[in-house]
Amino acid sequence: MIYRSGVVRGTATPVEDLDDRRAALDLLTEHLAPGQLEVLRPSTEKEVRGTLVLRLPTEEFSVKERSGGPVDDEEDLDPEIWAGVLPLSLTTGAPVPDETTAVGLPSHRA
Repeated sequence: MIYRSGVVRGTATPVEDLDDRRAALDLLTEHLAPGQLEVLRPSTEKEVRGTLVLRLPTEEFSVKERSGGPVDDEEDLDPEIWAGVLPLSLTTGAPVPDETTAVGLPSHRA
């Protein structure tokens, strides 16, 4: 199997300061949906208070990756049986508006 794997070890603690929590949420939003913060209303204090944000100082981490084709033992090789790689990917789909929206897709999403 071809894979990428990461493990991060540390002790997570809640971010209590609301400004720090809001900044972390904004960074995550900008990473996942660049430009979206420019067209969204700001999060309310109630929304920020209701969202758990964790800080994780990294104590140790490891990353592993396997690439290439199949590796089979000699007795498993059979030219009459297919062997190979089935690539999988994760992509962003087309935006689906809420039924109640009255405006079109923001220009940075069109």
